[in-house]
Amino acid sequence: MNRFYITTPIYYVNARPHLGHSYSTMVADALVRLHRLQGEEAFFVTGSDEHGDKIVQAAEKVGKDPQSFVDEISLLFQTLWPQLGIENYRFARTTDPAHAKIVQDLLQKVYDAGDIYFGEFSGHYCYGCERFYTEKELVDGLCPQHLTSPALISEKNYFFKMSKYLPWLKEYIETHPDFIRPERYRSEALGMLEAGALDDLCISRPKTRLTWGIDLPFDHNYVCYVWFDALLTYISALGGPSGTDFATFWPGEHLVAKDILKPHAVFWPAMLKSMGLPLYKHLNVHGYWLSRDTKMSKSLGNIVDPKAMADAYGIDAFRYYLFREMHFGSDASFSEENMVARINADLANDLGNLFSRVLAMAAKYCSSRAPKMGTLTEEDTVLVDLCSHAMQNFLQLFSAIKFAEGLESLWEFVRALNKYVDSQAPWALAKKNETERLATVMAVLLAGMRKIALCLWPVMPTASCTMLKQLGIDVDTQTVPCSMDYECTHFDALPEGQELALKSNIFPRRESKDEKKDKATKKEQNEAKAEENTTIDIGAFHALDIRVGTIEQAEKHPNADTILVLHIDFGSLGVRQILSGLAAYYKPEELVHKQVVALLNLKPRKIRGLVSNGMVLTAESDGKVVLLSPEHLVDNGGTVG
Repeated sequence: MNRFYITTPIYYVNARPHLGHSYSTMVADALVRLHRLQGEEAFFVTGSDEHGDKIVQAAEKVGKDPQSFVDEISLLFQTLWPQLGIENYRFARTTDPAHAKIVQDLLQKVYDAGDIYFGEFSGHYCYGCERFYTEKELVDGLCPQHLTSPALISEKNYFFKMSKYLPWLKEYIETHPDFIRPERYRSEALGMLEAGALDDLCISRPKTRLTWGIDLPFDHNYVCYVWFDALLTYISALGGPSGTDFATFWPGEHLVAKDILKPHAVFWPAMLKSMGLPLYKHLNVHGYWLSRDTKMSKSLGNIVDPKAMADAYGIDAFRYYLFREMHFGSDASFSEENMVARINADLANDLGNLFSRVLAMAAKYCSSRAPKMGTLTEEDTVLVDLCSHAMQNFLQLFSAIKFAEGLESLWEFVRALNKYVDSQAPWALAKKNETERLATVMAVLLAGMRKIALCLWPVMPTASCTMLKQLGIDVDTQTVPCSMDYECTHFDALPEGQELALKSNIFPRRESKDEKKDKATKKEQNEAKAEENTTIDIGAFHALDIRVGTIEQAEKHPNADTILVLHIDFGSLGVRQILSGLAAYYKPEELVHKQVVALLNLKPRKIRGLVSNGMVLTAESDGKVVLLSPEHLVDNGGTVG
């Protein structure tokens, strides 16, 4: 069996988890799910980095001892991940005694190999980075990460002979182009090595300055430098080099943000080489999440609370937006308005509408049972070929950490299925009594929807399982049993007679916080206006013939871009043609099989050459026109009043 192991950064717990932490961990979760979907044994390690100067300073600031402080903050991370749909991980803590023992064993091994020496050093120390910088590494005398003046510290410390391994590392990166990805960060790592600014690495802190850390095994007057400690978590989480899990899963992959490229691309490979351990397979580096095009910061007040976003818009929709919006490796700007637009366009209009329409038609034409797939036409086989192509592209791109591109490839198939509904017009086939062709069209649609739900399990695990259950497939978020190699090359129908859900509303349209506020204001204004309106006699209302009907066909007016031509079934009253100015708010295909309310005893009128026999009732919501519909399905022709 193939195995997959990936790690997130071991998060520094001097503050609460934020969007960057959440994104990294969601990516690890999604990649593990992708490999499990392909039949591999997979898990990931995340955790908390709990030693160092910044922890002591943060604990002192709130009046707590370091251990109590890290216990509290680490718990916030551990609690958040399940709330974001994240599973199948191990949570490691650098204050764990088992981790400390492995760190000391490996430090001793490096020391015994002659790769650690004692020396006096005077250098520029950044408390934010918790490391020394050489003159060449500073930018205009400032720390390149924090843009602050480092402190000039002179003290005796232990040093790792990192410079001994830098020529080898440079050659390794040059000859392994996929070792660090995307390419821009491979080039950046090579630039560090070629600049000549890197030297040996200080790996200790004297206890006269810092006691909160792991003791050096060869000198208890010093504690281990936080990076030498934290990086070893990727191994200690597997039980150390002698552990069974290490033999089973190492080497794995690492996932980091761009601000910690240097420790993972330079320090860590050199450490592994000195320890005589195999290097990791890939270092996957992503950019920053920005807010209002600026890096998120408490002082700027632009921090995004991932839990609040997941609660407001749903975990799966939130996850989808993050994967779809960020092109891995580049920075991305988080916007609640953009997220709402993406959710409504991709999930509500495209995928949600597909499930809603098809399951409603399956209820009407197939008694909510999967029909038998007959002989496929040329149009069917084109769609089947597109499905195979889209799925293979999705899997390949997603595995190569091109998440946005992979989802776009899958959405080509989602959009194609919606177009297939329109071109094949099951409602027309039903009217013509072409039952065999109708069954095949419905079977093709249902099979395609199942493929989409399977592919989306890594990104939207709960929604994926819900979609599969609506198709009669009972699964849970822990596992979706299938063989993706088979799925990409075979297009099987659902088992004939399999029970389907009567309807679907998996992805409702969403409103942003600003939209909700505007809506509340508009409601207040409308209520105020309503109080001023004059009343009418009940007889005037009863004179109106208002009925419920189902839209059987919708198309754009050939001579008016803003008008849709609707053919609405009113039961015993027959089908009526009604024209409505809905083109700016609805696509024609969105309206088919939707129940609406209409005024029928309105004098017919001709609009641009076509006659309208009634008026569909609408309401205005936040500057948009929305159709009035009954809460539940009712008989066509049912009266309102």
